Amino acid sequence: MAWLYQGTGRVTGAEETDAGHMTVLVKNVTATLTVKNSRFLAELLPCNSQQDARELLKSQKAKYKDAAHVVHAFVVGADAQIRGMSDDGEPSGTAGRPVLDVLCNASCTNALLTVTRWFGGTLLGTGGLVKAYGDAAKLAIAAAVENGAFAEFFETRSFSFSVDYARYEKIKRMMKQFSVSDMRESFGSRVEVSGVIHTDEYDLFATALVDASGGAIVLF
Repeated sequence: MAWLYQGTGRVTGAEETDAGHMTVLVKNVTATLTVKNSRFLAELLPCNSQQDARELLKSQKAKYKDAAHVVHAFVVGADAQIRGMSDDGEPSGTAGRPVLDVLCNASCTNALLTVTRWFGGTLLGTGGLVKAYGDAAKLAIAAAVENGAFAEFFETRSFSFSVDYARYEKIKRMMKQFSVSDMRESFGSRVEVSGVIHTDEYDLFATALVDASGGAIVLF
């Protein structure tokens, strides 16, 4: 589900998330802003890697071929340490940088923020562009906070194992005690199980699997 938040140009600093507490974007958010007849569409999109950001950006540009610019910034990684941005033809430093600054100030990760501009016929100047792109980005962050699009960030680790059918149901019940997500099962001569788990639970999870299976299951 994508949430819509509209703005008319006035933006305060209240849209920033709690500083120092890392969150992760979990759903799409949309915000709009109009400045001197130029329309700005800001969209927050979840992404898990730099490659994800590239693919999403490619899709955004294809979707908005009639727009003058599709500016973007992204942050990914446990500490939002992987970052990127582009002015997409706007004067250097007037578009991608203010959008990235908003993302960084929001203490979030795994997010791509695109701001698409349809030119309204009036030049905004460098200062006007910085303010317009920054304000559009802030509106998107405000909408995300208001509508619960951010969740607490947990570093995760992938796992996989193989289990025989006799132990499968018991193991499946045991796994409900842990923060397991994206679980996949393949049924053949044995059940192949894979997924992700919070990193701080991984060692305990591995031990629980060994105990529950009498040493027959080992993570790999």
